[in-house]
Amino acid sequence: MDDVPRIELLARRGVAGSADQGGRRQVTLLEREIWEALMDELSSAAGPESRRANILISGMALRASRNRVIRIGDARLRVLGEVKPCNLMEEAVPGLRAAMFPDWRGGAFAEIVVGGWVAVGNALTWDLAAGAGVASHG
Repeated sequence: MDDVPRIELLARRGVAGSADQGGRRQVTLLEREIWEALMDELSSAAGPESRRANILISGMALRASRNRVIRIGDARLRVLGEVKPCNLMEEAVPGLRAAMFPDWRGGAFAEIVVGGWVAVGNALTWDLAAGAGVASHG
């Protein structure tokens, strides 16, 4: 994955310029705090791009956030579920797949409800007006 200062998210599709658009996994999110904890646990210096998520967030917990809507930049993202890590994580860092598997440590995937630009430094908030103020556990 490329480290870029901003991306455009296309409603109901995905990241502009991405080959894989549509479907349920339109965008993936990873928490910086969890990534750093994982790297400490595994004594690795691998960067978060190894996870291959679309957006690295900070200061917001994704655990059990299914059906909640995140406001970030101009976009609104409805969290649809937990990302379970694949074998590529093991290739990136030995032990990473197993370490990411529990408690949403692999991040979340979402659909893009409202498209727009998302930039480094944008504030993150839960959109309670979207009618998804209560997360379900999954």
